[in-house]
Amino acid sequence: MHLVPRRVVILGSTGSIGVQALDVVSRSPEELRVVALSAQSAWEPLIEQAREQGVTRIALADGDAAACAGEAWTGGEVLAGPEGLVRLITECDCDIVLNAIVGSAGLVPTVATLGEGIDLALANKESLVVGGELVTALAEATGAAIIPVDSEHSALHQLLACERPGTVDRLILTASGGPFRGRSAAELEDVTVEQALAHPTWEMGGKITIDSATLMNKGLELIEAHHLFGTPYEQIDVVVHPQSIVHSLIQLCDGATLAHLGYPDMRVPISYALHHPERVDVPVAPLDLVALGSLTFEPVDEATFACLRLAREAAKTGGTAPCTLNAANEVAVHAFLGGRLRFPQIAAVIEQTLALRGAKQVHSFDSLADADARARSAASELVAAFASA
Repeated sequence: MHLVPRRVVILGSTGSIGVQALDVVSRSPEELRVVALSAQSAWEPLIEQAREQGVTRIALADGDAAACAGEAWTGGEVLAGPEGLVRLITECDCDIVLNAIVGSAGLVPTVATLGEGIDLALANKESLVVGGELVTALAEATGAAIIPVDSEHSALHQLLACERPGTVDRLILTASGGPFRGRSAAELEDVTVEQALAHPTWEMGGKITIDSATLMNKGLELIEAHHLFGTPYEQIDVVVHPQSIVHSLIQLCDGATLAHLGYPDMRVPISYALHHPERVDVPVAPLDLVALGSLTFEPVDEATFACLRLAREAAKTGGTAPCTLNAANEVAVHAFLGGRLRFPQIAAVIEQTLALRGAKQVHSFDSLADADARARSAASELVAAFASA
């Protein structure tokens, strides 16, 4: 019997996750077919991808980039802005959307996808950090599945699949520790952007790589895990594992601990999400434990890497606090990448923004948009103050 390929929309297709997703699709032409693509502003590579995939609809969040694409490409329709991104999803006949957009900009397409009852392969952790309760409630209401693409959450998704409710005592996320693992706070004062972008095990985009260096990425993943798996924060731990071989672990009520292991390659969790519940071959070498020799684990230094502590505190506070945390982090990381903020000041901007904005109850997505805007304004003022000091 001939199977109809699963129709896939890839948001953020020119980024690291998007490019690897297209590689996964290219290896499974009978199972997967790309029907729409989007990017932030990289219109030339997006058009090239569209031509290669035979796609006739693309979207660019940046209006100017969309105008350039519209002039240069006659092979289909170009949609523009956040509204165009929503139209790309809602007007497309698809089976699953891979959301690989970076930052809180990914929330709107997440809502659009789940609102249509379309399954979501989620690489945009900010969707759950910012709008966790509302997003998961929407998925439950429409029956759409959220399948995580982050390597840690993909691992947990697989580990938890066969466990009955009430048998899991603890979730353990692993962190590589980033490029500055083992350094003191004093040694982080003068690190450069280039040093912060030199991740020891993963190849990722700029923003996510800086989040890994500050350990904010692990803080965001902590919040994401809470919403994905309904696990209290007190039962979610983070441990440093420099080799990035063990992606996550779960501890069970009978004393057993289960781990998901594999070489660091994002095509594995991407393939798992796009093919779920099936599995297909991925060109990754089988794990050779003898060659590895040893795997090591360390506690997290939250005194030096304050972002993880701030994320946990914001998570437990709830309401708009995680939204504020995320917005302030995006502003601070952008400022650091632009040379307007020193590395330790990223955490300082976030902490002071949280103190200034406080936390309010979340009633709707509009209240989140308001909290996000106010946090960005406060964080931007703090960045300017630090820069002029």
